[in-house]
Amino acid sequence: MPRLQKNDNFIDKTFTVLADIILKILPTSKDEKQAFYYYRDGMSAQSEGEYAEALEYYYEALLLEEDPYDRSYIFYNIGLIYASNGEHIQALEYYHQALELNSQLPQALNNIAVIYHYQGIKAANQNKLNVSKFMFEKAAKYWKEAIALAPNNYIEAQNWLKTTGRITYD
Repeated sequence: MPRLQKNDNFIDKTFTVLADIILKILPTSKDEKQAFYYYRDGMSAQSEGEYAEALEYYYEALLLEEDPYDRSYIFYNIGLIYASNGEHIQALEYYHQALELNSQLPQALNNIAVIYHYQGIKAANQNKLNVSKFMFEKAAKYWKEAIALAPNNYIEAQNWLKTTGRITYD
């Protein structure tokens, strides 16, 4: 089952070897170990742009993984794939599932905001100003949450919030 990495570099090889060693000595169940292998292989496939293959691995990992924290990252990565393929509705569903399990994922909050902001721009370009305003407000809500969790990140979002009057700094 281990995925052959096409783009093996020193860091990837080192990570794989260390992860395998740690997994062998940790007191985890067979299913948890198997879930980790699927997750790792999904990340490898995703980094190579093999999204369909990555999704297969992530779905297998979800069948086995029980830990909510670990499941949240699987859902998050699935959301990334759908977002990168322009399937925003599905991406939003997976980002929200990730947040249900782990509310401390500022990257999921940021990605949700990015999707709503994109939809706001798209609506504005179609002269649907009420829809645009609604989407921008949703984007602002999620960016504020992400920034609260990671104040030194998302500088462009902070600038957008400030220049549009959606946030003020004292």
